[in-house]
Amino acid sequence: MFSVVAKQVKTHPSLIPLFIFIGGGATMSMLYLARLALKNPDVSWDRKNNPEPWNKLEYNQQYKFFKVNMDYSKLKKDRPDF
Repeated sequence: MFSVVAKQVKTHPSLIPLFIFIGGGATMSMLYLARLALKNPDVSWDRKNNPEPWNKLEYNQQYKFFKVNMDYSKLKKDRPDF
């Protein structure tokens, strides 16, 4: 498979940017999916020791990937302790 791709790139060098952008997009999407699986509080990998990981979040902890005009360090506690 790699030899076919290498042969095509040698005969058509204009395909090189296509392979670079497709490979970069696939890499970024895999990294984002890994980040969602490992850092999101909605995902529970260990149900025995930590069945509800969303209850262990601090009120000023940022877990969203992108924040718009929000300073999480200045938030007040607005929920009860469980």
